[in-house]
Amino acid sequence: MTQAEMAALTHHGGRIDAARALFPDVSAPWLDLSTGINPVPWTPPAGLDVDAGPLPDRTGLARLEALAAAHFGVAPERVAAVPGSEMALRLLPLLGVGEPIVAVQPSYGTHGAVAAARIGHAALDGWQGRPGSLLLANPNNPDGRYHACEALARLADAQAAAGGWLILDEAFADAMPDPGFAGGERVVVLRSFGKFFGLAGVRLGFVIAPPDMLSRLRDLLGDWPVSSHAIVWGRAAYADTAWIAATRTALARRAAALDTVLARHGLVAQGACPLFRMVETPAASAIFARLAAAGILVRPFADAPERLRFGVPAAPADLARLDEALADG
Repeated sequence: MTQAEMAALTHHGGRIDAARALFPDVSAPWLDLSTGINPVPWTPPAGLDVDAGPLPDRTGLARLEALAAAHFGVAPERVAAVPGSEMALRLLPLLGVGEPIVAVQPSYGTHGAVAAARIGHAALDGWQGRPGSLLLANPNNPDGRYHACEALARLADAQAAAGGWLILDEAFADAMPDPGFAGGERVVVLRSFGKFFGLAGVRLGFVIAPPDMLSRLRDLLGDWPVSSHAIVWGRAAYADTAWIAATRTALARRAAALDTVLARHGLVAQGACPLFRMVETPAASAIFARLAAAGILVRPFADAPERLRFGVPAAPADLARLDEALADG
């Protein structure tokens, strides 16, 4: 398979359509383990109707932002809804954060796209701060590296002392046991709804930032930044505290089971985020092809061919299928 043919699978996860085209002989139903999206999504309760006829309800939007703020542990005036956290990433240069933006890599491709410079994770050891903005994912993608709140506070203080900003992409933070970093006056935090709640197609995210920055963001997005669907489902999901608690426990259990299967085949799972695991092995390309031939899609990386990312399987049968496919090599 050529690099050009693989490009669709290395740019983003979730490309089952591209996988079907590249592996037309696969007869089994595809098992998509190529994303970090919760494979067991939140389900709206019966009777939760969405009226998509009128324009989205502005009062309902304010209630959504207040519920999300309570979930994040911040004041409502510091939270604004956006149509997905990637949109917020791409708008960062327009919001008034310090420039240049320096992205800690490896991480999301979008981080590299919006940044003027890149540094490695090792550069954060003893970080003294610098003007502009430091962009960091926590937990990181694809390796699941996680920084505790104390370390983030140190980075935020160093950036503020240097006249800079800290930008935290916490797209996967809901899956972690602590609530994430609450932010500060020179901190911007991006949160995703779709990954933890398993509803990426709803296209809902949030920006946590000082109110003057959120005012600029609202001007850019207009009066109806997210859909009625996102408002109604988002409000109900953030209010469903029992589901949130149970899901965090279930994800940790699934991630531990995945670790066990990977270890049985000599693969060392990396990362603290229970939505996915990364492995590094010289056999990554062969393993990817073997799994794809069995109808299992994992996430390869063009810039790191020794890496594969595995999303957590939803059910024991899916995990057993992965186990069997790995054993075939």
